[in-house]
Amino acid sequence: MKYDLHSHSKYSSDGILDPKKIIKVAIKKGLDGIAITDHNTIRGGLEAKEYETEKFKVIIGSEVMTTKGEVIGLFLSEEIKSNDFYDVIDEIKAQNGIVVIPHPFDEWRYASFPDKEDVKYINNIEILNSRCIKDKYNDSASKFAKKYKLGVTGGSDAHFANEIGHAGIIIETYDIYEAILKNNLQVFGKRSTSLNHVFTKVLKTWRKHF
Repeated sequence: MKYDLHSHSKYSSDGILDPKKIIKVAIKKGLDGIAITDHNTIRGGLEAKEYETEKFKVIIGSEVMTTKGEVIGLFLSEEIKSNDFYDVIDEIKAQNGIVVIPHPFDEWRYASFPDKEDVKYINNIEILNSRCIKDKYNDSASKFAKKYKLGVTGGSDAHFANEIGHAGIIIETYDIYEAILKNNLQVFGKRSTSLNHVFTKVLKTWRKHF
């Protein structure tokens, strides 16, 4: 089964997609599930959950900006209130959520560059993010995960419909939570066109003025 573990809806400041649209596109592209990880909110995931079916799983998540860069919480039920790196992790784990560091070595974005002493707080590292414009960013994440024996994930980081399903994970069980936590998965994916970054910047600029 295939899951895209990183996507954004209209509830992100740089998103435009309706949660229902995300689910429709994901199913059309052959995914078995998707994580909605809007910036600093779970509103998109909560709304998307309404369209979950027996054959399609929706994971409620959030990509939170912290004092040490962005952190994704998966399987959330409540909003993350803090922005302190360690407090955010505590809030995620208090909900039995999974802590993922997205695009950790991407120099073009608000990446969390994990320190050795932070490894014990992290569950998974995103080793394939479709929006990383250079392969070395994903390669560095993969090497870091192997070095410190961390679990891995992959995701499209989709902000537009054409990006959905560009990356994710493949599992052989119906228990997606356990598969991610125990790292019983394979990562798949490809890079998105860099034009999507341009479109995102245009969208954010437009929203600031209107």
